[in-house]
This record gives sequence, C-alpha cells and structure tokens, in this order.
Amino acid sequence: MSIPLKVKGFQFAATAAGIKKPGKLDVGLIVSDRPAVSAGLFTTNKVVAAPVTLSSPRVRSGLCQAILVNSGNANACTGNDGLHDAHYCGNLVANALNLDPELVAVSSTGVIGFRLDVTKFDAAVPALIAALSAADANPVAAAMMTTDSFAKVSAAYGSLGDTEYTVLGLAKGAGMIHPDMATMLAFVMTDAAVTKEFADFALRRAVDRSFNRITVDRDTSTNDMVLLLANGASGMPEIKAESREAEEFCLLLDEVLLDLAKMIVSDGEGATKLARIVVRGARTEADAKRAACSVATSSLVKTALFGEDANWGRIIAAVGYSGADVNQDLVDILIGDIALVRNGLGTGKDLEAEATIIMHQPEFTITIDLHLGDAEYDYYTSDLTYDYIKINADYRS
Repeated sequence: MSIPLKVKGFQFAATAAGIKKPGKLDVGLIVSDRPAVSAGLFTTNKVVAAPVTLSSPRVRSGLCQAILVNSGNANACTGNDGLHDAHYCGNLVANALNLDPELVAVSSTGVIGFRLDVTKFDAAVPALIAALSAADANPVAAAMMTTDSFAKVSAAYGSLGDTEYTVLGLAKGAGMIHPDMATMLAFVMTDAAVTKEFADFALRRAVDRSFNRITVDRDTSTNDMVLLLANGASGMPEIKAESREAEEFCLLLDEVLLDLAKMIVSDGEGATKLARIVVRGARTEADAKRAACSVATSSLVKTALFGEDANWGRIIAAVGYSGADVNQDLVDILIGDIALVRNGLGTGKDLEAEATIIMHQPEFTITIDLHLGDAEYDYYTSDLTYDYIKINADYRS
C-alpha cells in the first residue's frame, strides 16, 4: 500500500480515459495553486514528440502552473496533427482552470507513431478537475506508467529557519533508458521559494548526478522530460544562490532524483539486478565517465550480471575499449569488497566464488580502480534478461 505523498500548494488527480486498457489509470494532472517557478530538461533525441515541442519553451520561460500527462500513446512522429492535439489537450486544462495556456505543460508516453485520440480528453479533463486533491500524488505516478512494474515516488524534507518545505518527485521509466535523458518522465514539485536561475542550476546539477548516470538498454526516447515546479507555498523566504540553504535544497533535490533514478534502473524491463559501477583512479572525470559508461552498457557484462557470473574479463575488456586512458597492468576490479583483479591479473577461483555469492543479491557494487589519478564517476545499470526480449518483442501486441 502506497504512503500518501503531498506538497503544500499542489493538487493531484488521475483517471482512466481509455487510452490504455479499460480501467487502467492513464491520464494525470498536477496543479499548483499559483504560477510556479519552472525549470526543465528535455530529450536530446533529434526526433522530438509533440508534447516536448509544445512544453519546452513554456517551461523554459520560467513559469508553469499545471502538468497534464498521459500514458499509452507518445504522440510522437504525428506531424502537425500531433502538435495540434497537444495544444488541444493543454487548452482543455487551461480553459477548465481559467489559466493562461502558456502555464500548462503537456507530456505523453507510450507507443510512437499513432495519433492521440483527443476526444478521450474531452471527458477525462473534467473528471480530473473534479477529482483534484492535495491529499496524495501517488495516483498521478500510477497514471504515468507504461511497462513499469511499480509507480516511482520519492520525497525529502528541509527547512529554512522555522519553515519546513518538501521536495516531492514522481517518475516513470523501465525501458529505453540511457543518458542523456531516456524514456522517462519526472515531475518534481516543491513548496520552497527559489529563483528561476537557481531552479535551472539545481535541476541540471541533480539530473547530471542521477538520470544522466543510469542505463538499461542504451536507447533514448522522443518524449523525455524532467520538470521542476517551485511555488513558494511554504511561506519561506526565497532561497538565495550560493547560500547554505541553497546547498541544502540542492542536496534534497539530488536525493529525490537519485532515488527515482535507481528505481527506474531496478525496474528496468525484465531486470533482476541493480548494479552500481564505480570507476575511480582515472586521470580525468571524463575518462572515469567513459569507462563507467562502457562497463554499464556492455551487453556481455549485463548478461553476466543476470547469470550471476563473476566474469571479470568482460569488465576489463569494456574498460579497455571505452576510450579512457588505461594501463592494464594497474587495473583493480572488485565486486562488493572482493578483489577479482589486482594489477590487471585475476586473483583466483576462490575469490571468484565469493564474488558470485555477492552477485546473488539484487543490488551490489562493481568497482574498477585505474590507479592513474584521482577522478571518479559512478553509473547504475541493470542486467539483461530473457524477459527484456519478451517485453519488447510483444510491446505493441
């Protein structure tokens, strides 16, 4: 049973509009009681869905008051008709709430290439407005799901003086996951008061430390977006950039987004493992990132994770072709705290057996030390399983 999650000054609602199977929640609405300072990051795919085309300039202008999201249909590769449909759905919300349409962000996820049936929103939007409640954001998280096996929500709490505030995040994603951005939607609401410039900085920093460090299958989508809305409803003074309070807010935002990011990887389509790949001792952070990404995205490594096989040869090979500066005679590899490789050489079957026991766990860390410098980078990846093939082979069936 989900724990009710809420944040001051925001209301939430979800309904089953019939975009997915009958009775499945598939449209959600988030509404702030006042225009909120907004920041957003969007897909880097050059094929961009209509909701992203519509919403990105609105969010980047600095204010947003409502987010309409649907699952089951991506409204991507639908041409001018798709853009018209995104406008239509956003305007339904704006008219019902008496808002400027520029304050409404629209988001979609699901199958690409099919036009969205906007007639379903004619009934869905009034139902959402009637159901708006400040009591719980969980239904919206459920309405965002596609191949997800569970709704992804996270919250953290801070204070400025005697005033407490909340950072609440919702996300969806299980497949087509890879930096920069992926098949994921994430909406973060806070009742803290921040400037537009600080919101942009804090969101970019948090995404770089979370959603840009995860991979499931090295695919990125057409619809991805992460939105941050800060409405100041807590009544707290505005957080000033480069202050102690700003750092506290950034840490809370980091915490929420990393929590959501790890949920996405652990829920990777068919996944049974969540592995943290840590590369340290690199000459530069760029090298550490290259090596960590190479290991995290290797199909051979990911299938070894599924097979619970401490096959360190696949790991060191992925490091070697990553493009990072590597001296194979210096490389150490550990699974958990078990050293499989020292100075580029295996440490024997007994330690491999101990590492295999660690790999039976659903979550563990693989550490690669290059011993060339002080730079470090980490990544989260899932295993590659039979079920990933089944899910994606039958996705449109």
